[in-house]
Amino acid sequence: MTYDNTLKYLVEQYPEDFIRYLLASEATDIQILKTELNQEPIRADSVTFLQTANQILHLEFQTLPASTPPLPLRMLDYWVRLYRQYNCDIEQVVIFLKPTTSEAVFVDQFTARNTSHRYRVIRIWEQDPEPLLLSPGLLPLATLARTDSPQNLLQQVAVQVSMIEEEATKQSISVCTQLLAGLVFEPELIRQFLRREDMRESAIYQEILQEGLQEGRQRGIEQGLEQGLEQGIEQGLEQGRQSELRLVIRLLNRQLGSINSQLQSRLQELSLAQLENLGEVLLDFASEADLMNWLNTIES
Repeated sequence: MTYDNTLKYLVEQYPEDFIRYLLASEATDIQILKTELNQEPIRADSVTFLQTANQILHLEFQTLPASTPPLPLRMLDYWVRLYRQYNCDIEQVVIFLKPTTSEAVFVDQFTARNTSHRYRVIRIWEQDPEPLLLSPGLLPLATLARTDSPQNLLQQVAVQVSMIEEEATKQSISVCTQLLAGLVFEPELIRQFLRREDMRESAIYQEILQEGLQEGRQRGIEQGLEQGLEQGIEQGLEQGRQSELRLVIRLLNRQLGSINSQLQSRLQELSLAQLENLGEVLLDFASEADLMNWLNTIES
């Protein structure tokens, strides 16, 4: 979810960069369309309308190749709904983010007895980083591109980020870069080249964090309401707490490296409110000792 939200933010804020990179064309008459499509709701990652060309660019970002329903069927479903709603040319691109040898990342069509539907597939780790280094909105993706020296590439991206003149833009791109780089780089290496303070100060990071926490709470509450009993509500809220716990652990692992099992056991005992508080302060931690001190403080 973190990577999806990061990339949706980049496409919505810098649609021209993605259009130039994926369609090899310039466009200024761009409209960001709703990503929730008609019929039984499904949500695409990004849907952009190029008004002059009467064309839609639909992007899906995949961290893992596995998908339910299978990705080729999803792409057909997206296409049918978009075409029914807008009746125009649709360019669909799936961008796989994390290196894998799975055969699924080489599939670029859905085929059934009477139906065949094709779409583009980009395995970002095979792509030349140079075009990605030219536009602010694509810099975070450049960290995942092809290179013989990943550390040098990360440093090169960091230099490009530091050259962005507008401070708010620089901060947002820095955060997105750190989040996506976490797919392939260790947190310690990321911190060598990019400012950790950008995370704590960034509106996009806080938005991603709060959306994740809210989703966990909502999922828990919905489960309780569906069961319609007090016991069901308690179970639902516990599931929400577990969702927040998983998010906080992922953030801690990115911030500090893999935390030990003893600390994870102590985190399991935290309440929903304590997990929310931890999510707000963990970016100030520099080591496991800071986390231990924080836990000792709330347990005293």
